[in-house]
Amino acid sequence: MEKTNAMRLLEQAKLSYRPASYDFDENDLNGLHAASGIGMPPEQVFKTLVAQGASGAVYVFCIPVCCALDLKKAAKAAKEKSVALVPVKELLGLTGYIRGGCSPIGMKKKYPTYLDETAVLYEEIAVSAGARGAQLLLNGEILASFLSAAFFDLTD
Repeated sequence: MEKTNAMRLLEQAKLSYRPASYDFDENDLNGLHAASGIGMPPEQVFKTLVAQGASGAVYVFCIPVCCALDLKKAAKAAKEKSVALVPVKELLGLTGYIRGGCSPIGMKKKYPTYLDETAVLYEEIAVSAGARGAQLLLNGEILASFLSAAFFDLTD
């Protein structure tokens, strides 16, 4: 697997992670496919969602791939009146990443980031490494600390 920017950033910070790769399908970028591909339970594989608040501010939410983001809970976490997911066509410009390869690590800007509170239940979770077919396995609390992220109940 080719080293990604997210991997380089973790290495610069001297944080341990394990890379995992899987065969992805352009027509099936579902997180459940990623979980199956790396052999991890879906509740331990986290997808990265980017949303915009009523104020116009951008936020990042990481939740298990088997769950849906509760927009009311996300808005409460971000202290916004409301939040909505950004359109896929805006993802690259905001984050530097494409759909199916969006990592919470190494975005173009440092956005306020929230991890679903279930991340602390596991020794290791997976997040995108910043490329389709590539995941990073690491401790959720270490990830949260690195991202200055807060834990919240974010799912339905």
